[in-house]
Amino acid sequence: MPQMLALVLLLIILYLGDIVSTRTKAWIPSVFVCAVLFLLGYWTFFPVDIVARAGIPNVVAVMFMYLLIVNMGTLLSVKELLRQWKTILISLAGIIGIIIITIIIGYLFFDRNTIIVAIPPLVGGIVSAIIMAKGAADAGLDNLAVFAIIIYVMQGFIGYPLTSILLKREGRKVLQKYHAGTWSSKEDAKASLESKEEVTTDENPMPHLFASIPARYNSSYFIFLRIATVGFLAYFCSEVLKPIVSVSPFVLCLLFGVIASSFGFLERHPLKKAGGFGLAVMGLMLFIFNTLSKATPQMLIDLITPLVVFILAAVVGMFIFSIIVGWALKVSKEMAFSIALTALYGFPADYIITNEVINNLTNDQTEKDILTSHMLPPMLIGGFISVTIVSVVLAGVMVNMIVGPLTPIN
Repeated sequence: MPQMLALVLLLIILYLGDIVSTRTKAWIPSVFVCAVLFLLGYWTFFPVDIVARAGIPNVVAVMFMYLLIVNMGTLLSVKELLRQWKTILISLAGIIGIIIITIIIGYLFFDRNTIIVAIPPLVGGIVSAIIMAKGAADAGLDNLAVFAIIIYVMQGFIGYPLTSILLKREGRKVLQKYHAGTWSSKEDAKASLESKEEVTTDENPMPHLFASIPARYNSSYFIFLRIATVGFLAYFCSEVLKPIVSVSPFVLCLLFGVIASSFGFLERHPLKKAGGFGLAVMGLMLFIFNTLSKATPQMLIDLITPLVVFILAAVVGMFIFSIIVGWALKVSKEMAFSIALTALYGFPADYIITNEVINNLTNDQTEKDILTSHMLPPMLIGGFISVTIVSVVLAGVMVNMIVGPLTPIN
């Protein structure tokens, strides 16, 4: 298969996933559509190395991971997180619930490696799934490498409808109080949203560490150079620490990205400003689905039981722990559970679902503003904490706990 034909076929699949997701208002996730089409391709006429033939071999995908995770670190606003401290505690409680209940249920039915591989994707999204899939593949556990990706693909089917139902109930309560004149607007949430908008619309051409350099020298190459430098420092530190402690370079990429943006070495969302964000995400998505080349129909049948068990266990754990912490912090059970559920999909699904719910509940702009200021900031921060931060750290730690091939999944 020629390189450009391979690339065209893969991009058709990614675009079809987007079309279906858009038409169904994200009720059918794009990743699910893409996964099904990739499987059909691999089981029919796709060469097993179609992604590499298209121009994304493993070494290129790993480069994209370094760039993207450093970029993720620059999105962290400490000021914003301090405003949303209740959201952070609820999100962390949901994550603890996932870990505890998943471990308890997992040890009743499955082996240690299966549990280790399952937890990070349940807590987060694309990056943690890739880290665990790569770790499982490196350990010779091809079925678990596929399992990590399948969890990432399927968990949204539980998270999306549950979140939508809960946010609709929360929104109706807020509107009832507003109409009754008993609703007090959450000014801190509104300020939090405004703060996030300020961060995302910052057009400062140079980070302040390079303020003396004319903006015309801030080319895409200079931005890529700085991102790559931070990624290299993360890798170097990971190698230096190996005799003492094994730390994934991807965890350090996240931390170093936060530090680099805080000290003005990197701007917010530098990869987007350099024009490379979309390409990096495309490469990483293709790398994810490339794992499915090892999936056989029988393997998928074997994975159905652990998939259902682990996703349900995660949802139960999130429910119990988020409700308890939400009650202690005087946050409604609907809002608390919704915040915890963002671990199953993260951004942009949390943004899309929340806006869809708001638009379905009211056409009045004032009411929309009230619902937005109340629900959107916690949902965005909840997804950011679980998917962007904790899941990457957790995957970086747990990938080192995978030990050799064990017996297949029960």
